Amino acid sequence: MNNTHKQLTRSALAIVISAIIISGCAQESKDSAKQSQPQSTSKNQPASKIQSASKTDSSAQARPELSEVAGLVIASEPQADLYQGSKELHRSAKVMTSSMAQRIVSSQHVSVSDRNFSLAPTINDKFESVVQNGNMVAGETPVSTFSIDVDTGSYSTTRRLINQGQLPTKNTVRVEELVNYFSYDYPVPTNSEQPFSVNTELAPSPYNADTQLLRIGLKGFDVAPDKLGASNLVLLLDVSGSMSSADKLPLLKQAMLMLSQQLSAQDKVSIVVYAGASGVVLDGVAGNDFTAIKTALSQLSAQGGTNGSQGIQLAYQLAQKHFIENGSNRVILATDGDFNLGMTDHQQLVDFVASQSKKGIGLSTLGFGLGSGSASYNDHLLEQLSNKANGQYAFIDTLNEARKVLVDQLSATLLTIAHDVKVQIEFNPAVVSEYRLIGYENRLLNRSDFNNDAVDAGEIGAGHTVTAFYEIRYNDSHNRLVDPLRYTTTESTQIDDAKVHPHTANEVAYLKLRYKAIGEQDSQLITYPINREQQLTHLHQASDDFRFAAAVAGFGQLLNQNNYVHDTDYAKLITLAESAMGQDRFGYRHEFVQMLKTASVLDKQVLMTEPETRWVSQ
Repeated sequence: MNNTHKQLTRSALAIVISAIIISGCAQESKDSAKQSQPQSTSKNQPASKIQSASKTDSSAQARPELSEVAGLVIASEPQADLYQGSKELHRSAKVMTSSMAQRIVSSQHVSVSDRNFSLAPTINDKFESVVQNGNMVAGETPVSTFSIDVDTGSYSTTRRLINQGQLPTKNTVRVEELVNYFSYDYPVPTNSEQPFSVNTELAPSPYNADTQLLRIGLKGFDVAPDKLGASNLVLLLDVSGSMSSADKLPLLKQAMLMLSQQLSAQDKVSIVVYAGASGVVLDGVAGNDFTAIKTALSQLSAQGGTNGSQGIQLAYQLAQKHFIENGSNRVILATDGDFNLGMTDHQQLVDFVASQSKKGIGLSTLGFGLGSGSASYNDHLLEQLSNKANGQYAFIDTLNEARKVLVDQLSATLLTIAHDVKVQIEFNPAVVSEYRLIGYENRLLNRSDFNNDAVDAGEIGAGHTVTAFYEIRYNDSHNRLVDPLRYTTTESTQIDDAKVHPHTANEVAYLKLRYKAIGEQDSQLITYPINREQQLTHLHQASDDFRFAAAVAGFGQLLNQNNYVHDTDYAKLITLAESAMGQDRFGYRHEFVQMLKTASVLDKQVLMTEPETRWVSQ
């Protein structure tokens, strides 16, 4: 048995001993809880009107955590929680012991799938696996079409996992959400009739030799918070039992207080809560009534199931009741997980919010905490709900993240400046042999969808920046992945034919975008040729924004174990990011570099026990 096996054996034995000790402590906690726990109030008490926070009775005096909100009696049980926590720890110890024992037995036959198991979350969180975009041959499929995406949830959930010592499971990171988490210094729109500017940059790719990286960047016009106009906001808050931990309901309350501080008298705020049932806490109070909003939030406690579908229906009823013409009408859903009661058909929920968006009421989703025990955080559902409802999805794991989304980027969160924004790019086969879109796997559109205004696409908010990358190979590249076909027109003939059209002979690609202006049903088209003269010789000549965004996109590809990345690693990406920090006014880029370094260490830990699974070279 080698040293690694000995270390694993000793660790397994230590965990077994710890599990036995924990089991004994858990039994003592259970016995103590049975002796000291007071009579609890029934969870099935009939709903009634919201009562004053000052109302008390003998039960409430014995248990000061007791409160009644929206007809839901909510109480915490610290003794039971202690016992439950001991049981969870005991269960985790047994799982870890079993896992390590299996690895000792099978360490001679390690596969790539074990790499995911070793650091993947042990809870029931739901992260949709995406199918990586492949390498496309420009001569066969010259056109690529996709919808923009301004969500950032995948970045924050990735950060949360890494800070917990875990790497995301393969193919669950949405690379575009990592890239679009950051703002970039793109030129502001110069034409008041066009809501966003478009710029491109072309430089050598850091991912593979003899390849190029094309960046497409959009920048929406910005609006000062005091110029936003009136907003009608319905805060739909999850107060189910799984929301009791500090990073969930307590953080949610602080985040909503931050949001309320940005509102004015012209705004309307409603609060709907849901657990096993749902209820109205606030019904259209003025946005500057901070006292009423704070009092309502302070009364919330967590207990019960998660009947989110019933809450959504009630929230939209309030949004319609207080609808503001030519204003921002939006439901903001804040939750930690899945819907486990009521209408649990997710497609039915998605269809419902999509139908409401056509009535002028959008939906943004905010995720809090990751699931634990029987709870499950459904990242995929929250992303899909916001996608179909003209909103955006963010994951709030810290108070700083709450400030970023609800204070610093409030204009982008609340004010949509263009609907159904689509991107289509046609690559010139006379210049480009192959291309690959990085990210946007679940935002791909058919070629015909670009001109079809009935096909839904993403929205861009005030001040938003949107970035997309294509890795391309020229016809003269020595690193082409696809051999030319034997029985088709030769490349030399293609290039000669292109010379017949001198205005296109030097074009790398032709970029087209469609969008609908606010209140309009017909889309508008804008076009930009991308010429080879834009090509930079060296990567270091590219802008800070280009190089930093390329490092972020590279990080996402490494996490997803991308099959098309062969010439980069964590060390190269760290160097690239550190060379492109820019002003970094809020410190987000520095934070990213630290996360990148932590991920590098975690990845090395896996490779130390799985030396034959270095997937980057595969």
